Amino acid sequence: MDEVGAILETGGAAAVELAASALVKPTHCANCGSALTGKFCAVCGQSSDHHRRSVKHLLTDLFKDIASFDSRILRTAYALLMKPGELALAFHEGRTQRYVPPIRLYLFVSLLFFLTLSMTGLALMQFVLKSHAAKLVEANGHSYLATSGGGRTEISKSELKDGKNHFLISGEVELFQREGVAHSKIDPEALSQLTNELEHKAVKSREGKDGFIARTVIGTSLKLAKDPAALNGALTAWMPRVLFLLLPLFALILSAFYWRQRNTLFFVDHLVFSLGFHTFGWLLLLATAALAQLIDGAIAVLVMGGVAAVYLLFAMKRFYAQAWGWTAGKCVAVLAVYFCFCVLPGFAGVIIASVLWG
Repeated sequence: MDEVGAILETGGAAAVELAASALVKPTHCANCGSALTGKFCAVCGQSSDHHRRSVKHLLTDLFKDIASFDSRILRTAYALLMKPGELALAFHEGRTQRYVPPIRLYLFVSLLFFLTLSMTGLALMQFVLKSHAAKLVEANGHSYLATSGGGRTEISKSELKDGKNHFLISGEVELFQREGVAHSKIDPEALSQLTNELEHKAVKSREGKDGFIARTVIGTSLKLAKDPAALNGALTAWMPRVLFLLLPLFALILSAFYWRQRNTLFFVDHLVFSLGFHTFGWLLLLATAALAQLIDGAIAVLVMGGVAAVYLLFAMKRFYAQAWGWTAGKCVAVLAVYFCFCVLPGFAGVIIASVLWG
């Protein structure tokens, strides 16, 4: 019995010591052994919290963290949508804990955009072919195919020997439309003729009679003749890469227009501003995709482009705090430079990359 009592006494003492160690704040870092002067070790940075808690406390901490993160998301969303330039201003002033980090927000919203397109079956861009029934017309010793709408194209004698119906093919770009619906805009016979012609040209190009560019164009045309959304996968892959590269270019343009404020605004400040503006741009693309279901996609893009310009004006006014006249002038200049020297070349690069490596 004495031995049992001794064991119980030893176990009780150990339990009391363990409970006391959980209540008493540690004086030395458990990781490197350095003396602690606060919640974190000044040498290695490890927290003094030993994380030994009951399940109840763990669940309480979890709900607190979730509530805190949710409140940050709500504050960030409100600032992004209703207070243009606030996120960049908060970063510049050191108020970083209130909002989601800019780069994380940018990546999340861009991912949300592409997930939405994938779930709804919308294509970024489709190259839609249209067929127009044409009649043979002779003029000045030349043969033409003419449509009722006034369009015509010259045709060689060899192309008239087959005795088939003839069509003129035109193309247009459709934005944010469902994949597959574009096939109904071309006559099946016209599509068959076009496909056969392109396949014949593709065979000739593989025999070395055409250069690399010609072969690429013919091959891409053949894909689009069969599927107007053939380039959508490549566009989806290349678009976020190119837009991510445009982020520092936009920041560089801003830093050039606000060169006199270089002592107070560093390049990273302009970069955070660029992240906020382009994050809003991804949201605008989502809105454009929704609006394109009601009106023409090109008109939807123009409308949302105007919204982006107004948003940038208010964002620049809040962040750079200059007079409205200066801000409006710089806003127009920044957009002009960015669109002409960055967006258009970037868009062309996306198309070229999609054609070459799609």
